[in-house]
Amino acid sequence: MKITVCDDSIKDLLQIDKLLSKYKSQHPDRDFDLEKFSDPSRLYQKIKEGNMTEIYILDMLMPVRTGLDIGRQIRMSGYESVIIYITSSDDHALDAYGVHAVRYLLKPIDENMFFEALDCAFSYTKAKTEPLYLIKTADGLLQRPCSKIEYIENAGRRLEVHLINGEILKSLFIRKSFEEEIKEVSAKRNFLQTHKSFLINLDYVRQLTSDCAIMESGTLLPVSKARSANVKREYLIYISEKYR
Repeated sequence: MKITVCDDSIKDLLQIDKLLSKYKSQHPDRDFDLEKFSDPSRLYQKIKEGNMTEIYILDMLMPVRTGLDIGRQIRMSGYESVIIYITSSDDHALDAYGVHAVRYLLKPIDENMFFEALDCAFSYTKAKTEPLYLIKTADGLLQRPCSKIEYIENAGRRLEVHLINGEILKSLFIRKSFEEEIKEVSAKRNFLQTHKSFLINLDYVRQLTSDCAIMESGTLLPVSKARSANVKREYLIYISEKYR
């Protein structure tokens, strides 16, 4: 696990570093690497490029890119990182809730409150840790939580990953078979291949017929004749297990 800290004050950055070292010594089971930034613009760009961290500790008031700017970019990435804000003013506390920050701490930093915030962050990441799907695109290697995928399509030897928020990620030309490309995600219980060119997330199936799956987005996806019986059986088993 990695924790990223960003504060334009070197003094405050060093204090947070010292507190994190103390916390780590008291919790040897919580192993993490630390990354520090004093330039918020550098961190903002890194997040924009898809280089994400599990936990962010951010100063709210920084020049050029504020902690709120960075928090919004984190949320736009689709990655469910934990955000802790540390600031000298409580004027932006409501804004922090807008990006779902778990804590909003005032400077000077109280050690007990800081450690409690870290406890909360680690508990949250443990509960939210989920597999990510990696896809090579023209914009580089992108990652999205598997749970946010509605379906994956093989469209002209390129993967199209359709997400529940409407986003569509398009891969570079694939050289392997569709089955090989989706092998890792298709092994998950909630994913099922319904056609030679489609893998669907069963959590987002609104209705299943003998020849198509109607997804939550309203999209109709084909179910091949050869797979129809197996698709129906696997879907019914999955639903019965999910709501048992």
